[in-house]
Amino acid sequence: MIDFRSDTLTLPSKKMLETILTAPLGDSGRLDNDGRGGDPTVNQLEDLSCKLTGKDRSLLLPSGTMGNTVALLTYCRPVDQVLIDTTQHLYKTEKVCFESNFGQLKPVFYHLTDEGFPDVAEVANAIETQNIKLICIENTHNSAGGTFIPLDVLKEIRKIADGAGVPIHMDGARLFNASIASGLDVKEICSYADSVMFCLSKGLGAPIGSMLCGKHDFIVSAAKTRKLMGGGMRQAGVFAACGIYALEHQIQDLKKDHERAQQCFELLKGLKKIKLPGHIQSNIIILDVAESGKSASEVVEDIKKLGVWLSVSSESHARIVFSRNNTDSQIAEAVEIIRSYDASL
Repeated sequence: MIDFRSDTLTLPSKKMLETILTAPLGDSGRLDNDGRGGDPTVNQLEDLSCKLTGKDRSLLLPSGTMGNTVALLTYCRPVDQVLIDTTQHLYKTEKVCFESNFGQLKPVFYHLTDEGFPDVAEVANAIETQNIKLICIENTHNSAGGTFIPLDVLKEIRKIADGAGVPIHMDGARLFNASIASGLDVKEICSYADSVMFCLSKGLGAPIGSMLCGKHDFIVSAAKTRKLMGGGMRQAGVFAACGIYALEHQIQDLKKDHERAQQCFELLKGLKKIKLPGHIQSNIIILDVAESGKSASEVVEDIKKLGVWLSVSSESHARIVFSRNNTDSQIAEAVEIIRSYDASL
């Protein structure tokens, strides 16, 4: 089975796993007066994350979902209004902050442009007309097909936020993909957000972990929120060591994922019923299957039976995600299967 479901399926290499054996460990859940834990390997990872993002402090969490949730619940209180886009991952699948029996935050929506980045005019209008407490952006954007937010758009949103005194949180689950795709340094991208979450366990290839980075006082407060959510950990250096290895050795590997995505995109052009986007920017291709006469779930199941495993992005869209798991020969075989399936529709 050729598996293109997600870059979360990446497996740690032997060299990455070997770093665990020599990692010094401690109790990362026991915080000192400055909010730092007692695991030296976790602290090393948090310091490295600060260096890469340009933020004051960072915090290790088990997942990106917890990272985003901790951020929102640290910034906001129940019934506060949060500005998000209509297809943002932290709303589509991480709804805990907006559930009536949990976070109780109120979503206010803006749309993405046809190019897949925030509609600045809608953001500005919402800030002017609503009592917004937090602006959320996603970079790269999953549902939009791995698009990155252009620098001029980041600057405009920052200007709007500063004018209203509203902080910005960036869901940067694939932050380093955004950097590779845009050519912008990670620090520059992060400079336009007050806080950013990025995942170690997607294309970077670590088995677990996400980082929340931001200002000193915010992260100290976020550590308390993490504790309340059950995110206090003990010898977390066991997986923090893998995160350090990923950040030190595997960031540039993302370029290959993007190249393979582009290679597949070019080879799939000219399909009859399954439609490609106009272009792609990173490691994700969203397929529009509306003209197939079948739902995305049905198409994904059909193609899976032929040996290629995709994922459902929406009722009418399927998703191909490229990662370090995939090879050139897999792409060639998958393209042949998808083209043959499309011809049979």
